[in-house]
Amino acid sequence: MTPDGRFGAFGGQYLPEALMEAVIELETGYERFRKDQTAQNELDRYLAEFAGRPTPLTFAPRISEDLGCRVYLKREDLLHGGAHKLNNTLGQALLARYMGRTRLIAETGAGQHGVATAIVGAALGLPVEIYMGAADIERQRLNVFRMELLGARVHAVESGTRTLKDAVNAALRDWTASSESTHYLLGTAAGPHPYPTMVRDFQAVIGTELRAQCLAAAGRLPDLLVACIGGGSNAIGTFAPSLADPGIRMLGVEAGGEGVSTGCHGATLCCGSPGVLHGTLSYLLQDPEGQVAETHSIAAGLDYPGVGPELADLQEQGRIACTAVTDTEAVDALGYLARREGIIPALESAHAIAGARHCAGSLTPDEIMVITISGRGDKDMHDLARQRGVVV
Repeated sequence: MTPDGRFGAFGGQYLPEALMEAVIELETGYERFRKDQTAQNELDRYLAEFAGRPTPLTFAPRISEDLGCRVYLKREDLLHGGAHKLNNTLGQALLARYMGRTRLIAETGAGQHGVATAIVGAALGLPVEIYMGAADIERQRLNVFRMELLGARVHAVESGTRTLKDAVNAALRDWTASSESTHYLLGTAAGPHPYPTMVRDFQAVIGTELRAQCLAAAGRLPDLLVACIGGGSNAIGTFAPSLADPGIRMLGVEAGGEGVSTGCHGATLCCGSPGVLHGTLSYLLQDPEGQVAETHSIAAGLDYPGVGPELADLQEQGRIACTAVTDTEAVDALGYLARREGIIPALESAHAIAGARHCAGSLTPDEIMVITISGRGDKDMHDLARQRGVVV
């Protein structure tokens, strides 16, 4: 990364003048925070004593039989709150307090980032307001209830497609008007610099732990890392600590929706092109006139037309490979993991399982695949039950 927040051609700060002072102040504050050993010790303490790190690396014997290699699952679903999101929200909330901010705002799609922000707001005594697309609220009511139970105020965003993109827009408008007292706790490794770097750094605990755990369990590092990609926070957190190891391959799995040929999907790296969205230059889904395209995924957390700039650069370099799986494949993969290993993943994480299944037979029996299970499936059960006509 260059000093101005570029990853190759991607990244940067594409913002209205009204927000430039806020992001420059955030950049300066983060540089101080990450070099302050007392602050880092406090973050480490919260991650261990409050969040429950390290999360386990679980050997999956039955999936290993199916895929023809040794499969391990990095269990972010077991983190407090039920997803990897708390790694980032703890870091950013402590940074906000370090910088003297007294209010947190955030966007959320699947609701897990909103819940994680509400958790840290309650833990640190900071008021929280969450922006969430009205369509996402309809399919993630359990997480809305959890956020409100934790004391957060949830705003339904009715504009645009009523999904994650529109929630980000609403949060940015709030931050523009309140940046002196408010920290915008962005949930993914996208947005203007320093967010992609900052979120990657907070989420890199995933990849750092899994390397040490794989060495302890198997005596060697993995051959393939697999993670789902929406905006990209769990993927870059999984991949970043191993980027310097050329022998470790990396696969990002995007939302194929109803199929990439239909145009009804969220497969940004597979099907997008360079453009500017939410303050950063990266790949995005857009029409021939450059207008941001509508997206679709059964997984609300993957229903986003952009992606983090570092992942865009890594794909252009050929350092990571990307694939897309359909809604049907993801739902099937959720049931598959539940039946084969007794673990019910989030629909987002089920995309990673589906992508891993595409790799069956491509690794030798001695090779190791690690799949990041970014979240648990509780939040998706009502929606899946409705689809099957089951009353719960």
